[in-house]
Order: sequence, then structure tokens, then C-alpha cells
Amino acid sequence: DRGRFLLSDAAFPGSTTALLKRPSFCPAKRLGEQPELALPAELRGRGVAAGVAVLLQTSTGRILLTRRAGTLSIFPNVWVPPGGHVEPDEELLDVGLRELEEETGLHLAAGTFSCRMLGLWESIYPPMLSQGLPRRHHIVAYLLLLSTESHEQLEARMCPSESEVSAYAWLEPPVLEAIAATEDGAESLGNGPSMLPATVGITELSNGSSSTTQLPTSTFLNTAPAEGEDVERVSTGTKFALRLWLESLREQG
Repeated sequence: DRGRFLLSDAAFPGSTTALLKRPSFCPAKRLGEQPELALPAELRGRGVAAGVAVLLQTSTGRILLTRRAGTLSIFPNVWVPPGGHVEPDEELLDVGLRELEEETGLHLAAGTFSCRMLGLWESIYPPMLSQGLPRRHHIVAYLLLLSTESHEQLEARMCPSESEVSAYAWLEPPVLEAIAATEDGAESLGNGPSMLPATVGITELSNGSSSTTQLPTSTFLNTAPAEGEDVERVSTGTKFALRLWLESLREQG
């Protein structure tokens, strides 16, 4: 039904098959193994929210990632695709397009893109129990938007919201492949490209203006620390989505 996000292990009319995963260190899994760490009633009552994130692929093969503003309450300073909560009566694609425009100023006109589901990700914040009990719980639908426009054309229309985005980058496939080869909570997958640029060009936002700068490529390859404060990195769910995206490219090739 419109406005309802239903998950089932069996097909039903209008359903779509999608891969649903969560990280090996998922707090929901750990809480099930450690009943003494039960959530307080006020946290249990929040339930699981639905979210959407969009991988925007340009005609030149780049993917847009944004760095979440440092003032945000969940995942501050973490690199993610544009996305957000599903509002009542919204379709998943409508959510993705709305969030893309709200965060970056980009409006994608009908006929200039195609869309397909990549997969579903169970996201919890904080991402590890060592950082505290869960405060937010989402199932995030990752959508791939294939634009007919180049990153240069889209860049000309960028008008990011500084309250949500502190930086953004149009990343090329070799860097994206390297990001996908890093796995939080485990050893590196080890199949990323061996030759990478030392830095990546990004656009940073500050006090109402933007400027281009170089960020060490290694920042994008950071993994989530097992303990202590989080670091600037690409989110675990984004890495999951990038792996699915790379698989689809190989299938097409």
C-alpha cells in the first residue's frame, strides 16, 4: 500500500526482491546476544524507521557523496549519499529525489534519469555498542539513479544546504572501488585498485560559501573504530551499496 514500507521473506503482490543486510557488529544483533543490555522503554518505543539514500551516477561514471554536517545528531562528519526519512504517503523514489534536492539543490527532471533498487541496509546509531545504546534505528533503501547528465552539468546546479552538508565530492570508479574494498569490523576485502591518487578533490561549505580543496584519499578509506569517538569516513551502509553497484557494473560489462 502507498505510504507503507513492508518487509517480508515471502513475495506478495507488488513486492520487489532486494538484499537486506546489516554489519557484523550491528548493535541489534549484539543486544540479542546480551539481554543484560536491554534498551530502556523510551528507546524501544521508537520502533524502526524507513529511510532512502540515492547513489547518483553521472553519465561520466562518477558518484556523488556528501559529508554530513558536524552539527547533525546522527553520523556527523560521515560521508554518505544524499538521503533521509520516508514521510507518510511517500514512495521511495519520491523520498530520494526530495532529499537529493533538499541537501544538494539538484532537481532531476523526469526523463533525465532512470532508477533501480540496489539493496536494503539495517542502520543503527551509534553504530557500535561500545559507543552507547542505540538511539536511532532505520532500514535504509539504497536506490541507484542513473543520470543522463555529466558531473560537470550537475555541478553547475549544485546549491547544497550547509545545515545538512559540510562537503561533497564527485568520486571516480577507482576510488569508489577502493572504498568498497574496506570493511568495517573486519579485515580489508583486499580487492581494491592498487594505484590511487594521494588526494581527492572535494568542495567544502563554510559560512555560506564554498571552496574546492584536496582531501587525502586515505580519509575515504577509514574504517569505523571499534571503540571511542567516530572518525571521518564513508558509512558502512554506503560501502554495502557501492559493492552492489560495482557488481551491477560487472554484470553489464
